[in-house]
Amino acid sequence: MTNIWGYNAASGHQTGADLTGFKVEATDGQIGKVDKYSEDVDAAHIVVDTGMWIFGKHVLLPAGTISRIDPAEQKVYVDRTKDEIKGSPEFDKDRHIGDASYHHQVGTYYGTPRI
Repeated sequence: MTNIWGYNAASGHQTGADLTGFKVEATDGQIGKVDKYSEDVDAAHIVVDTGMWIFGKHVLLPAGTISRIDPAEQKVYVDRTKDEIKGSPEFDKDRHIGDASYHHQVGTYYGTPRI
């Protein structure tokens, strides 16, 4: 079973690379920019500021949703559609780090619960 909370080896993720400010592309277009990111083992993720696309909403995307990182273009590509991301569980700034039940909820939504 793939860990949705870990970076895919094929994504091009380089440990220590700063993703802050990178544009985030869903399979059907841009959704915003990386506001924060984490490389924590079994909790790696990006927080995307969607700007005007969803009226200033932030979304939490597990690192396993990232299909490719392009440092030259400063873009992160995720393998989800805009609608899938828009329908994700509400971002909770107080629970997105270290809350197992919140990670389980988000992980289940994106296809693989955190173990």
